[in-house]
Amino acid sequence: MERRTFMAMLTGGIVAAPLTAEAQQAAKVARIGYLSGNLASGPHLPEAFRQGLRELGYVEGRNVVIEYRDAEGKFERLPALAAELVALKVDVILAGGILSGRAAKRATRTIPIVFVAADPVGSGLVTSLARPGGNVTGLSFLAPELVGKCLEQLKQAVPGVNRVAALWQPGASGGERTEKDILRGAEVAARALGMRPQFVEARGPADIDRAFSDMTRARAGALTVLTSVMFFSERRRLVDLAAKNRLPAVYPYREFADAGGLMSYGPNVGDLSRRAATYVDKILKGAKPADLPVEQPTKFELVINLKAAKALGLTIPQSVLGRADEVIQ
Repeated sequence: MERRTFMAMLTGGIVAAPLTAEAQQAAKVARIGYLSGNLASGPHLPEAFRQGLRELGYVEGRNVVIEYRDAEGKFERLPALAAELVALKVDVILAGGILSGRAAKRATRTIPIVFVAADPVGSGLVTSLARPGGNVTGLSFLAPELVGKCLEQLKQAVPGVNRVAALWQPGASGGERTEKDILRGAEVAARALGMRPQFVEARGPADIDRAFSDMTRARAGALTVLTSVMFFSERRRLVDLAAKNRLPAVYPYREFADAGGLMSYGPNVGDLSRRAATYVDKILKGAKPADLPVEQPTKFELVINLKAAKALGLTIPQSVLGRADEVIQ
C-alpha cells in the first residue's frame, strides 16, 4: 500500500514537473502592443524594434508576442486601435509618434506606454523629460536646435542660396509653444546665415502641391523640411517635387536621402526604434515608466546623396563631403 502510494506520488510528480515547467514558460510570454499611424511608411522601424528585442533575448512566438495595430495613415483611427490593445491587456504599448502616444495615453492610465516621438513635453505626453510621471516614457527625436543645424548644412553645401523655403505642418510637433520656438529658431538661423526664410505650411497631403507652387512663386532657392509624421510618410513625393522644382533640399531624417533627397541631417529614427526595446525590456522586468527619464538624441548624422546633387547640377564642397556620415553615390 505504502509502495503503491509512493509510486503514485512519484509518477504524479514526474508528470506534473514538465507541466509546471510549461506553465512557467507560458507565464513568461510578454505581450507588447505596437501602435502605429502608418506602418507602410517605415517598415524598417518595427523591424529595428524587433532587432532590439532580439538583442535582449526576446524571440517572437517563444517568449514575446507583438500585437500590431496600424492606422494606415488614417490617424483618426488611432483611439479605437489603442482601445483594442488595452482590451487585449497587453503588458506594454509601444507608440510610434505623437498622435499614437496621445491615443494610447487617453486609452489607459495603467498599462505602461513607451513612445518614440517628437515633442513629448509640449504635446502633453509627459510632464518633464527627467521625470515623465504617470505611465508614459520613451525616446524623443526632437532637438530644438535641429532646424538651425539643417540650414547650416544646407548653406555650406549650396553657398549661393539666399532664399530658403521652410515647409512645416501645423500641430506636427505636438505643442504650440514648441512649434513657435522652432519657427522662431529657423528664422533667426536663416537670417544669421544670410538667407531670407519663407514659411510654407501644409496641413495634410492635399496641401503639398500647393505648397511647392507657393515656393516657386516666391522664388525660393532652396528648401528645408521640418519634422512631421505626415512628411515622413510622404517623403518620396516631397523628394520628387523638390527635384521637379530644382530645389536643393535638406531633410530631418536619412530616409529622405535614401528616397533620393539631396541631404539629411538629424537623429537616426531606426536606431531610436531599436533603443525603444531597452525601455520595454526594463518595464517588463518591473521598472515604472515614471522612473525612466525620456532619452533625447545625442548623435546626428549627415547623409548626402551625390546622385541628387548631380541631377541638380550641384558640386558639393569637399569640406562638406568629408564631414558626412554617409555619401550615397
